[in-house]
Amino acid sequence: MKKLVFYIFIFIGLSGSAQSLYFPPLLGKTWDTLSPAGLGWCVSKTDSLYNYLGSKNTKGFLVLKDGKIVLEKYFGSFTQDSFWYWASAGKTMSAVMVGVAQQKKLLSIEDTSSKFLGKGWTNEPALKEDQIKVRNQLTMTTGLDDNGINKDCTFDSCLEYKADAGARWAYHNAPYTLLDKVIEVASGQTWQQFFNAEIRNKTAINGLWIKAEFNNVLYSNARSMARFGLLLLNKGKWDQTNVLTDTAYFRQMTNSSQNINPGYGYLTWLNGSDKFMAPGSQLVFPGMLSPNAPKDMFAAMGKNGQLINVVPSMNLVMLRIGDAPGDNGEVPISFNNEIWFYLNKVICTASNFLSEPIEDVKVSIYPNPAKTSFEINGLLARDILEIGVYDLQGKQQLSSINSLEVDISNLPSAFYLVKIRTNRGILVKKIVKNL
Repeated sequence: MKKLVFYIFIFIGLSGSAQSLYFPPLLGKTWDTLSPAGLGWCVSKTDSLYNYLGSKNTKGFLVLKDGKIVLEKYFGSFTQDSFWYWASAGKTMSAVMVGVAQQKKLLSIEDTSSKFLGKGWTNEPALKEDQIKVRNQLTMTTGLDDNGINKDCTFDSCLEYKADAGARWAYHNAPYTLLDKVIEVASGQTWQQFFNAEIRNKTAINGLWIKAEFNNVLYSNARSMARFGLLLLNKGKWDQTNVLTDTAYFRQMTNSSQNINPGYGYLTWLNGSDKFMAPGSQLVFPGMLSPNAPKDMFAAMGKNGQLINVVPSMNLVMLRIGDAPGDNGEVPISFNNEIWFYLNKVICTASNFLSEPIEDVKVSIYPNPAKTSFEINGLLARDILEIGVYDLQGKQQLSSINSLEVDISNLPSAFYLVKIRTNRGILVKKIVKNL
C-alpha cells in the first residue's frame, strides 16, 4: 500500500511539472486566454505597464502563458490585424528556416557560403572567402568588415576582409541577408515560397518578406509574432506538427554559438551569459543582456523595439512592436530590460531585477559634441562607480571614478562610447570629441 501511494505521488508530481502547451487553431481568430487574476498576478500593476509602453510608442504588446493569451494590448488605431515589420527580429525566423533546410538535407551549416553564393561573392582573397561557412553567417562571425559606408550592402565590392572567419564577432546585416540566396539556391524556391511551405502552412504564421534596398524584412501581425514565440517555446514543434525537428540545431541556436559574444546564438539573443556584445561596437559588456528578465530567456530583437522574448522556465512568451522607444540603437537591449521591470511587477515575482531601472533616470552628457571635457547630468557623484571612455573598437581610452566631469582633452577627435557604471546598473552613451 505504501508503495502504491508513493507511485501516486510521483505521478502527480510529474503531471504537475510537465505543463502542456495550448496551440491556437490554424484557421480563424480563436485563441484561448488566461485571466491574470486567475494566475495570481498583480492586476493593479497592469496600468503602469501599459502607460509605460504607451509612452514608448508601442503599437502592440502580448504575453502568452502556456500558449494562452494573458495580456494583449493595442495602442491608437493599431489592431490585432494590423501588419508591422519585424526588423532584425526576423533574423531568428531566418535561423529557423536555415535549420529546416539543413534537416531536409538541402544544405549543411558547415558548407562554405561560396557553394551557394558562387566564387567571388565577396571582395576578399579567395583563400579568405573560402573560410566563410553558413555557420559564420548565422553567428555574425564572417570576419567581413562592418565599418563600411553601407553595412547593408550585399554587393561583392562592399564585402571587404576585416578578419578571418570565426575570429571576430560583428553585427553585420549584409552577410546575414545573403542567407536568403543560400536558401534559394539550395531549395530551388524563392525565400517567400520556402517560408510559406515550411513555416506559414504548418503554423499559420502569416507574413510577407519585403525587400527594402538590400534588406529583406518580414511583415506580419502581432499574433503571428506570438505564434512564432510559441513555436520557439516548444523547440520548433507546432502542436503535433514537426517544423524544426533537428533538436541539436535548435539547442545550438538558443545557446552560445561562439566564445567572442556568448550572448548570441544562431541569429538569436541570449540572456543567460555573463557577458555580451552589442551592435556597432567591439565592447564586451559584463552581466546578462536583460538583468530584469529570467536567466533562461532568449529573444528575437530588432530595430525600434521589435521584440519576441521566450522564457522556457515560465512557459511564457512576451512580444512588443511599435515605433522607436528612444535612442536604443539597432537592437533595443536596454528597452527590453525596462519592459521586464514593469512586467515583473504585474507577474508579482521576486526576480533579480534592479531596484530601479537605470534607464528610467534621464541621464545626459553635456556638452556633446565636446572639446576638452564633458559632464554627466542626471546622476549624483556618489552613485557613479566608474566612467569609462571607449573607442568604437572597444579599446578603453580613459576612466574616471566618483566624478561627474571627465577630461577628454588628450583624446583625438572621434566618436566614443561612454560606459557609466553605477550602483544600480550600467548605462552607455555616445559622445563626439571635436577639436
